[in-house]
Amino acid sequence: MVGKKISYLLSPDDFNLIALHTFELELLKLPVMKKCFTLICSLFLFVTVHAQNKDLFEKQLFVVGEDTLPCRILTPQNFQIGKKYPLVIFLHGAGERGSDNSAQLQWGADLFLDSLNRVKYPAIVIFPQCSANDKWAEYNKNPNADSTGYVYLTDAPMKKSLKLVSQFIDTLLSSGQIDKSRVYLGGLSMGGFGTYELLWRRPQTFAAAFPICGAMNPARVKDLRKNLPLWIFHGDKDPIIFVANSRLISNLAKKTNQMVKYTEYPGIGHDSWINAFKEPTLLPWLFAQRLNSSK
Repeated sequence: MVGKKISYLLSPDDFNLIALHTFELELLKLPVMKKCFTLICSLFLFVTVHAQNKDLFEKQLFVVGEDTLPCRILTPQNFQIGKKYPLVIFLHGAGERGSDNSAQLQWGADLFLDSLNRVKYPAIVIFPQCSANDKWAEYNKNPNADSTGYVYLTDAPMKKSLKLVSQFIDTLLSSGQIDKSRVYLGGLSMGGFGTYELLWRRPQTFAAAFPICGAMNPARVKDLRKNLPLWIFHGDKDPIIFVANSRLISNLAKKTNQMVKYTEYPGIGHDSWINAFKEPTLLPWLFAQRLNSSK
């Protein structure tokens, strides 16, 4: 495979977003950002139409001060400058942490790379990577706590990696390329914790979300948007994150939110994401949701 690596260092006074347009790179002029940060974009421009699989997710780094968030970004086919696209953020599990900017694509990327899905649901899809010494949310495993197996700090601050994700979302929403009514969030295992965390911390950002085998502080369920389209997945034999977590969250959320869906897989362990990604109505349901229509 022949390619050329192109790198840019962008300052907040002259901020640009690198956009992949088939096999061309174009710079989009964006408004000056309020917070000082730099964005390092490292993209590979391939001269062959035969780029396969995960190579279509371009490697990028989002840098704020001394902190770096590795990201893989899939842009729509026939990307158009000035057109607004849905945004999908997907948070990986604990096993994919690191700095290689590759491991986070192990699960879920193929769903969005599917050629038919790319045609039916053109979107900007981002898989960020949590650092090896961090996690998406603050939680402590305690099998003796209760049936959920977790205890939480009530006022824990946002973890560094998730804060970078939140800042990157703000950057993208300011780019002029994102349909702000169609921002979606998903995650598995540790990424399920991060999904819930972003949902209650940013209740007016996401049009819909799909946490898989995750958990959250039950006391924070009340902080979720009351009309949030939420599809929760879990395996009833999960030995890592007990199914009691999703049962509790869905039951609490359904008391004030009629747009909560819960799917439990009998006999399935921790890897319930395999089943969730095979749900034929997952993407149709997800991309049908709009922030303004769920008010």
